[in-house]
Amino acid sequence: MVNIAVLGYGTVGSGVVEVIKTNGALINQRVGDEIRIKYVLDLRDFPGDPVQEILVHDFDVILNDPEVRIVVEVMGGVEPAYTFVKKCLLAGKSVATSNKALVAKHAAELLSIAREKNINFLFEASVGGGIPIIRPLNSSMTADSIEEITGILNGTTNYMMTKMFYEGADYDEVLKEAQAKGYAERNPEADVEGYDACRKIAILSSLISGHQVDFEDIYTEGITKITKEDMMYAKAMGMTIKLLASSKRQGDCLSAIVAPYLLKKDHPLYNVNDVFNAIFVHGNVLGDAMFYGSGAGKLPTASAVVADVVDAAKHLHRNIMTIWRSTKLKLVPIADTSKQFFVRIKGNAEEMKEALENSFGPVEIIRVDGLDGEFGFVTGTMTEKEYAEKAGQFEDILHMIRLEG
Repeated sequence: MVNIAVLGYGTVGSGVVEVIKTNGALINQRVGDEIRIKYVLDLRDFPGDPVQEILVHDFDVILNDPEVRIVVEVMGGVEPAYTFVKKCLLAGKSVATSNKALVAKHAAELLSIAREKNINFLFEASVGGGIPIIRPLNSSMTADSIEEITGILNGTTNYMMTKMFYEGADYDEVLKEAQAKGYAERNPEADVEGYDACRKIAILSSLISGHQVDFEDIYTEGITKITKEDMMYAKAMGMTIKLLASSKRQGDCLSAIVAPYLLKKDHPLYNVNDVFNAIFVHGNVLGDAMFYGSGAGKLPTASAVVADVVDAAKHLHRNIMTIWRSTKLKLVPIADTSKQFFVRIKGNAEEMKEALENSFGPVEIIRVDGLDGEFGFVTGTMTEKEYAEKAGQFEDILHMIRLEG
């Protein structure tokens, strides 16, 4: 029997208990032993819930019980999760977590402790919810140098952008709807400003580089400035707008960004809609691969956590190697990265085209019926620094969106 403890009985924690109860026989068969939840830690009581029988309020009960071999951390936030997880690892207990904030900030240290103790720190559910991506990067794709990871990593913003694109709704309207459906928090900042996606691409960047990538170093732009007028231009160009989190190899460095992008219809992420997530990976040997599914939610995320529990149970006395050193990777400055830009600007296209091309070079003019007094244009490829310098010459620019691919 393999005894486990679950730290936190919120949405994901209760999902972990439910998954193990529902699929217990199958899980035990795959482990080759019985998985038993011995404790659940939470500050609250849950009268009427069977979990009350194994509920504890004191973390030390779990820490000091030698029978607990694996700890599931689904509390969220950096503290006290970091302190609890570190103590568990130092005590020789493997840990599985869904906590992206914890992983993004402390994974290198926690993985190092796990290696020293010959146990495991696993975090599949910290990126992409139920979508398997971390395990494939660590096992199935180890023969490749990963040259690009680009993903739609936040279901809330993808739901909002889908509604804006297909229904012509404005930002405030779709945000209220997302909140009413429980997709967006009352304070939606982490989602709509891109911070959630940023932590996830920082984790993926650290994994493909083998070095620490701090999320604070990644240029991050959310969706709060996207308007239904932007969506009208996207449709006119046969494109759509998605919030992308992207990491691309440039020599020995990576460039990383979170921002809204215009995607052509042939882009693999074009048709990823609603609350779904998808991650596009390009390896130098494999070529292109796509991972698609539910990026959040109680049971999809819990499924990924339990998969880590199974992995940890199958490797109780052997560390599963994950290369993530604490040495920090310096990212390519955003100003030095190159791409095309779509720009909305006030004025008359015929009167302004010459001035625009004198600055930006050849541009493609985009017009949308019903939008008077403005037009759009697409630039050639240039660096972010070059774009900013050229755009600074024009006072009437309304908005800029980057183009992917």
